[in-house]
Amino acid sequence: MANGYFTPFTEGLLDASIDLDTAVIKVALVRGYTFSASHKFVSDVTTAGGTINGTSAALANKTVTGGVFDADDTTISATANATNHGLLLFQSSAVTGGADVAATAQRVIAWYDTGTGLPIQPGTGTVTITWPASNPKILKVG
Repeated sequence: MANGYFTPFTEGLLDASIDLDTAVIKVALVRGYTFSASHKFVSDVTTAGGTINGTSAALANKTVTGGVFDADDTTISATANATNHGLLLFQSSAVTGGADVAATAQRVIAWYDTGTGLPIQPGTGTVTITWPASNPKILKVG
């Protein structure tokens, strides 16, 4: 298990196909996935064996300051499953925001399965995702 950023995420920052403060950013509970830095879309994660077991609403009060991305803590409604779950951070909309696009166009950003509270063992109901209060917060570039 390993946390990591997807290589196409960093490319997306450079070519403006990913915009952390304008696009809709969400987090999903995923089980059965082995991280691959080369994955670009949510559909790559599910094709590689990942099963999504709940997705948050759009992250609220996003900030991008000093190379650090942060937002309010969030919740995910999940079905009971005792299997280990990691967190998939992804851009669910077009770069300009708006409605969710197809999973084949939703850009993956980061994978978290190691750290305090991870992996997650969800029960039926709500899982609270509490982002770190200090750097790197949700993520730090650079």
